[in-house]
Amino acid sequence: MADQSPDQGPDRDDDRDPEAELRDMLQQFLGGQIDPQQLGAAAGIPADPALLQQLMAQLQSALQRTGDGIDWSVARQQALQVISRDPGSVSAEEREAVQQAARLGAIWLDEATDIGTISEITLLSRQQWAEATMPVWQEMSEPVASSIADALTDAMRQQAPEEAQEMIAGASRLLRNVGGTLFAMQLGQVVGRLSSEVLSGGDVGFPLLDEQAAMLPVNLQGLAEGLEIPADQVHIWLAVRELGHARLFHHAKWLRLHVLSQVREYAEGIRIDVERLEELAADLDMSDLQNPEALREALSSGSLIPPKTDEQLQSLARLETTIALVEGWVDAVTTEATARLPRRDAIAEAVRRRRATGGPAERAFGTLVGLEIRPRRLREASAFWRQVTEAVGAEARDSLWAHPDLLPTSDDIDDPSRIIAVLQGGTPEPDDVDRALEDLLADDRDDRPHEREDGTAD
Repeated sequence: MADQSPDQGPDRDDDRDPEAELRDMLQQFLGGQIDPQQLGAAAGIPADPALLQQLMAQLQSALQRTGDGIDWSVARQQALQVISRDPGSVSAEEREAVQQAARLGAIWLDEATDIGTISEITLLSRQQWAEATMPVWQEMSEPVASSIADALTDAMRQQAPEEAQEMIAGASRLLRNVGGTLFAMQLGQVVGRLSSEVLSGGDVGFPLLDEQAAMLPVNLQGLAEGLEIPADQVHIWLAVRELGHARLFHHAKWLRLHVLSQVREYAEGIRIDVERLEELAADLDMSDLQNPEALREALSSGSLIPPKTDEQLQSLARLETTIALVEGWVDAVTTEATARLPRRDAIAEAVRRRRATGGPAERAFGTLVGLEIRPRRLREASAFWRQVTEAVGAEARDSLWAHPDLLPTSDDIDDPSRIIAVLQGGTPEPDDVDRALEDLLADDRDDRPHEREDGTAD
């Protein structure tokens, strides 16, 4: 029998499975060389034994997954874990009070706009809200989560020695799974905390629920007490506002996809700062992690997301204008519909301030995804819709929601005169786009051959 060469033996390097090697290495790392409490702290997860045990189980599961992508069920599980610590409760009397407010609010709203037919409000618990809205949170977060996972792979590839390149190249799926799992767990924490802050389905500006009006009675209790205003007035005002939001998206069928497409256009331009990620990896002693604050700070502060590009700023400006127009219209019709409420203005101002600042969970989502979920031009947009209403009436005002091409621009918010002129049937003053188009057409006419009287061209 011929001697077997070393590279033909059963243990030769060519037979190794890079993915299996990395899986074994990470499993050993997770199994005995890392403190779950310290890893949980780095990921922003409280030092709860049940949560930490779930964290480690999820990471181990990520190593065993054969698919290549983010397991978003992890986000849902995390959100429900957070909510389970304080699910809140309301009495049957409190639920009936909110429903009565909704019925009256629907009647008043009918007097302010002909848009929509929704008159019922679904009462949701915190858990129900989280489960119902999770698909939209995923959609807004997925581009960033994928970017983080890819950046993790790139950073390891750049830092690893030559002999480890094959292992990393063959196991990039594992790294994306682990990175995506950590991101999904953070998102679940944020959504779980948001569930104790939001008041209704349209409370955060984005269309989280599909043509459905919903309120969270458990979160209304603290708001009414904090405002020192009779609870029934607060409930009516909020019910009118929520019904207005749901009716608008039900009426303008194109609007929800329009908003979410703008969100995705912006989010897909987000890139992770690989250099910052490498610096973070170099600073951390992953075999010890005695101080997880650096990792947690980097993940929760948004420092891994570099400054916005010009293209992103333009996308963000378009998105903010659309959200401001939606919120401004809802605000304007709510103000009109609740004219009978003695404390209407006080409620509106308090809620407006609350919406402008947002809560801790909202700010956490902003740093995690790099996207604020509050309109910045709400007051200006509300004033725009009021001026249009005074000039042309509610029916003509609401006709602007018939098609996305009719949607006002940011310049229109600043100066409604063009829109008002159009709705009144007049000829508006040409804007920069109109003038540029006219110049282009004029140049084109000048370049064409001129025809002589005998029919021949110059």
